[in-house]
Formats: sequence, C-alpha cells, structure tokens
Amino acid sequence: MSATLVSRAVLISILLIPFVAAQSGGNQSTTTCNLEDGRQVYIRYTPVSAKQDKIANGKPWAPGGTPMTLFTEAQLSLGSSTIPVGAYTVFPIPARGNWSISVNKSVTPGAAYDEKQDVARAQMETAQVESPSEQLEVAFAHVGNRCSLRIYIGKTASFVDFNAK
Repeated sequence: MSATLVSRAVLISILLIPFVAAQSGGNQSTTTCNLEDGRQVYIRYTPVSAKQDKIANGKPWAPGGTPMTLFTEAQLSLGSSTIPVGAYTVFPIPARGNWSISVNKSVTPGAAYDEKQDVARAQMETAQVESPSEQLEVAFAHVGNRCSLRIYIGKTASFVDFNAK
C-alpha cells in the first residue's frame, strides 16, 4: 500500500471519528461509490419514512433531523465547484419538480444548516416515478470517474453527478 493511500486513510479516519461517534446511536444506512483507482465516496443517511418525515419545499432537508454525510477519498467536482478530500454534510433542497443539493463543510453534530458553509451547490435532475418509495433510498450509480447520486422518496427521484478528479 502506498504512503499516499495510507495518509488518505488516516485523514479520513481522523475526520470521521467524532462524527461517527456522535451518529452511532441512530438507524443509519450507507451507500458507496468505488472509483476505478480504489478510492471511495460514501454517503451516510437516515432511511426515514416518506409519510412521517416532513419535507418543506425550498428548505434544506435533513432526513430524520440528521443531515446526510458525505465522506470522500477523492477530490470531487459538483457543478462548477470543487470538493476536497474529507467529510461534509449534504442537504437535498426539495422544490416542486426541481430539487437542488448543497454540500456543506460543517460536520458538527446538531449544528443548524448555514449556507455560508456551503462548498458546493447544484441543481438535481428530478422526475416523478410511478411506484412510490415508502422509505428514503439513497444510492450511487458508478460510471468511470463519475458517481451519480440517486435519491428516492415518495414519488420523487432526484439525481446529480459527482465527478472524481
């Protein structure tokens, strides 16, 4: 294993320890995108019920009151922004027919969303599906250096691409 990979693993571990410790009590799920060079991109989220979690149009959404968390071992681009290696919170921002997504550098558990902490924001491709998802589902589709994030809740499906650099 190269020194670069070891130092990346140590950096990610240091960034994750406080956040994972604070989040370990909840019902969390993780989706992973494995890049061709061995680096990984993860998103941890709370799989809430579509009927029980309130989603307000135009407001950043933290499923179950806990923001999604992005962990990346690769520098990523989202829209025109660059996301360095590290840990971030992710907030989908629902809107009628057109969701967007915010990647925020604040990973302090329980902290309120602060737009000034955003490192990236992008529009998501959003569509309505025939068969509703009873529970929040988050997944990555991987093609080359692209991790396509897919979010399904109720009859809404939203997609956005993270591109590895």
